[in-house]
Amino acid sequence: MSKSEKEALFSTKNKKLLTTPLNDENPITVQVLGICSALAVTALLEPAFVLAVAVVAVMGAANVIISVLRHTIPTRIRIIVQLVVIAFLVILVDQVLKAFLYDVSRQLSVFVGLIITNCIIMGRLEAFALGNKVWPSLLDGVGNAAGYGVILIMVAFFRELLGSGTLWGYPVMETLGVYRTGYVDNGFMILPPMALITVGIIIWVQRSFNRKLIESN
Repeated sequence: MSKSEKEALFSTKNKKLLTTPLNDENPITVQVLGICSALAVTALLEPAFVLAVAVVAVMGAANVIISVLRHTIPTRIRIIVQLVVIAFLVILVDQVLKAFLYDVSRQLSVFVGLIITNCIIMGRLEAFALGNKVWPSLLDGVGNAAGYGVILIMVAFFRELLGSGTLWGYPVMETLGVYRTGYVDNGFMILPPMALITVGIIIWVQRSFNRKLIESN
């Protein structure tokens, strides 16, 4: 691969496809999409991380497939084609999880299957992959999925740490001796409403320090 080809692949425009969804155009905190997952699977860090990785895999692959087929998909059935592609990838991911991470797969329950109807994935397929080439579509898919996953992991980090005193099942609070100071695990943190409140706090912090978001308001 020549130097010019490498520069084209990793141009400023392409890099922004990966980086802007992490902050300025985050699917959850800015576009307010995919909130249901944040409420459902973030009581523990491990399932939240696994779901985030699963969404990255599904969204990246789906964007590539739709981009490859974009000139052959009839307009009238494009939504159906997109759903079929996503469903195939989700079933594949679900089987992999059941084969290698069965306990986590049980914790995630139906929420792996609900990736099929995740509005973030459908939105990027419709708004980007259908009109762009394969490489930018891959970057867009991975970037938006990563932005979604980062928020899931952040919410799960605080909920598990403050609600159960653990991280990935490891007794962090006990190991650090925090309980000896009189600290007690906050049971409210593992309830679904606290996930929404935690997301709200993250949104408030982001919008307080991100100048672009402040000016857009």
